Amino acid sequence: MNLDLQFKIKNNPNLQRYLRENSNWYKYLNRNPESLNAFTEEMKERYKLRPGDKINNLVDKLDLISSFINVLK
Repeated sequence: MNLDLQFKIKNNPNLQRYLRENSNWYKYLNRNPESLNAFTEEMKERYKLRPGDKINNLVDKLDLISSFINVLK
């Protein structure tokens, strides 16, 4: 793995944690450093960090608050 790729992974705690949990990515990243984008997308999907996931999380929180307000009425 080249140094630039190592620094990118080291500076992002989510990437570092995902790499430790899924060590098979070491092989893919060593052989093809351009697969960092696929690695990042898989990590975002796993940890629900995509924009759609964040919106769904916000909607769920708003629904929860709305239900609490309805109970208090």
